[in-house]
Amino acid sequence: MSNNMRHSRSRDNNPCLQESEASRKCMDENLYNRDACSYYFLKYKKCRKFWHEIMIQRRVDGVNPNMPPAEERKRILESLESMPY
Repeated sequence: MSNNMRHSRSRDNNPCLQESEASRKCMDENLYNRDACSYYFLKYKKCRKFWHEIMIQRRVDGVNPNMPPAEERKRILESLESMPY
């Protein structure tokens, strides 16, 4: 497995790994019918947007690392009233 692939499949590096895997699984199960998996694609897109906005705000605030580690992301999601994506 390449370094890039390992990096994108790491929970610390990819906050939307679960959504990515769900959309990939849906595609496999539905013979790559994109219309059947639109829900999963939308959920992944919303996840990426949510964490991208968090990353930008942390960069503006001077917080390092820009992307919160997995444990911190878990706490952020738990602090919200409902799942943002």
